Amino acid sequence: MSELSDIRALLIEPHQGMRVSLHNMLNLCGITKVEHAISAGTAVRTIQAKMFDLILCEYDLGVGQDGQQLLEDIRHHKLAPLSTIFIMVTAERSYGKVISAAELAPSDYLLKPFTADMLLERVVRAIEKRKAFVEVFSLMEQGAVSEAITACHHGEREFPKYAIDFMRLRAELHVVQGEAAEAEALYTQLFELKAVAWARLGLAKTLYMQGRYEEAENILRDLVTENSKYMDAYDWLAKTHEMIGQLPEAKEVLDTAVNVSPHAVRRLRNLGRIAMETGDVETAENVFKKVVNKAKFSEFRDPEDHMNLVDALVKKGDTDQAKSVIRDMERNMAGLKKTAACRAISNAIVHAKTGDARLDEELGAAVEASKEDIGLSTGAKIGLARQCLNNDNEDAASDIILDVMKNASNQQIMKKAMDVFESAGKGHIAKELAQRSQREVMDLVALGVQKAKQGDFRGSVDLMITAARKSPENPQVVMNAALASLKCLENLGWDNVTGEQARLLIEAGRRLDPMNPRLKALRGLYDELQKKYGMSVGRIAKN
Repeated sequence: MSELSDIRALLIEPHQGMRVSLHNMLNLCGITKVEHAISAGTAVRTIQAKMFDLILCEYDLGVGQDGQQLLEDIRHHKLAPLSTIFIMVTAERSYGKVISAAELAPSDYLLKPFTADMLLERVVRAIEKRKAFVEVFSLMEQGAVSEAITACHHGEREFPKYAIDFMRLRAELHVVQGEAAEAEALYTQLFELKAVAWARLGLAKTLYMQGRYEEAENILRDLVTENSKYMDAYDWLAKTHEMIGQLPEAKEVLDTAVNVSPHAVRRLRNLGRIAMETGDVETAENVFKKVVNKAKFSEFRDPEDHMNLVDALVKKGDTDQAKSVIRDMERNMAGLKKTAACRAISNAIVHAKTGDARLDEELGAAVEASKEDIGLSTGAKIGLARQCLNNDNEDAASDIILDVMKNASNQQIMKKAMDVFESAGKGHIAKELAQRSQREVMDLVALGVQKAKQGDFRGSVDLMITAARKSPENPQVVMNAALASLKCLENLGWDNVTGEQARLLIEAGRRLDPMNPRLKALRGLYDELQKKYGMSVGRIAKN
């Protein structure tokens, strides 16, 4: 195939001899534009700097991340375009590792030994499928979800061999749009077409979105009973249990999933978090040790993993090991923006246990650090507020919980925030803070609306964008910032910065509250403005 000469490939393989062998195989296939990476870290930096059509990745990358963990980072952080072909290569036939790679849906995976002809067959097959989906993927990456749905309709007719794949993607896009009823109808149709397991999973997702948790739970429980290897079904079943307050059941489901597929870091983090919430400190300790070990070589490692391990160790009574974990955090995560806050919180946890006089100093440092825009998780902030309250610092605890409440994306988070004071017998403070957070958000929205009515559209945008930066998980604030940006464009004309800002805010709102009816109106206004000003729908022109 002449087009293979245009393929840009990244070969990720730590052993020189195997790199040479695989490179030669790619050349024999007609792929000559080949770059090398010898580890997950070098691969991430290379992928961030350049675009590749094909990534051929060895599973066993030696010291550091394995291929599955690298793929998890690539998917989660959207490092590569949707059209990039990812083929996992491994000689490892043990079930746990292969299923861990397969559950993240690489384009394909090859078990060694294989020939150049076998590799060529897999690459050609993947390229053929990529051609069919390239328009849809492009629209999705531009944020043009409605247009991508239309393109899926066209794809079903033009490429009938991939009709079910297009229908599946169309259903997923309806989910992204918050159009649960449309997605539900499609998944039901797919189920009738015998696309059984993932169609039922998709149906369960749409039921979850609509708050029909019991129906979703029944489908998901049946799925994992019928197929003990269906990892997505485990995750959604645990999520459903957690949403209805069944934490022990959620932990049991995740425990089973981790035994089946032990290498997915984000699932391990979730299991550790729920184990802590249910008081299973031993499981939390073991899980967070695995997380720290697996994530330490990632380009996206998180100091909160160390902090969570410290919390588990202290609750177990092992302060010496906890101190060792803190030293490891300081040594290996210096320079990351969350490290100072996580170090201070971790030290405060240890000092509270040992009665160290430096507790007040560390708590103060943690509180100050938590005020900065460093990406500290809601769970970390709630834990810090508890420490402050336990140390008779009610004012600091109130400030932190007020910030959490103003940024709460759902009632579950509000309930956890209120529990900090309610569990301490101070429920009246929790209610006052909840009312105050709602009032402050409403006042901010009202001020933004007032500025717009006065013709100060830029001032309205600046105000609402500042609010969205402070409360990036509050769907009401985010969607009001999107509306302010759109009204500015409507009245002052199109500019690319505000247009892109509006698009990103709409996407953030959809992520936070996909069933919110305002989303369809916001996206409709965005598309109308693009047409009005001669922009291509879904696209943002470059300056």
